[in-house]
Amino acid sequence: MAGADANEELVRKLRAGDKNILAELFSCYRAQLRTMIDLRLDPRLNGRVSSSDILQETYLDALKRVEHFVQNQEMPFYLWLRLVAGQRIVDVHRQHLGAAMRDAGREVTLDGAHSPSASSYSIASRLAAHVDSPSQAAIRNETLQQLEQALQEMDPMDREVLALRHFEELSNDEVAQLLNIKKAAASNRYVRALQRLKDILSRA
Repeated sequence: MAGADANEELVRKLRAGDKNILAELFSCYRAQLRTMIDLRLDPRLNGRVSSSDILQETYLDALKRVEHFVQNQEMPFYLWLRLVAGQRIVDVHRQHLGAAMRDAGREVTLDGAHSPSASSYSIASRLAAHVDSPSQAAIRNETLQQLEQALQEMDPMDREVLALRHFEELSNDEVAQLLNIKKAAASNRYVRALQRLKDILSRA
């Protein structure tokens, strides 16, 4: 048994009461979860808080809240884990930034709290990452600024759908469930965001 089937078997064991399986499941999604965190951790915290820090705290939070997942039979494991990570990011932002925390778009979490959306800066950084040689540093910085400004002009929901589908590689069904919108709306927003992204890249 491989891939998704193996993960589903682990989830069944977790729901059956084997809490020790959580560590193995967490490892399966560690890389995907790190991408989610990198997109949402405020860049002002660079050097103070790392993605590894958030991952470690997320695992401890998941251990405390695993009963919540077990009781919610409709929630896919990764989406639940992602929401736990999102709440940890919010807590870190509040702790370190307080009133200076940026007013990003929001997602509703399992507890009715919020987790931050992907920032324009984080998305732009990933798009501009291929310009990385020392001689191109100035070009890269200029491109990054252009991309960030253009992404900020996008509809916040479209930008979030783009991040979820394109960078976090979630399915359309997962995006719709996470953002509490219809599947058709999630699909239409992704198509629209992709077209806008192409326009942005052609200008940049």
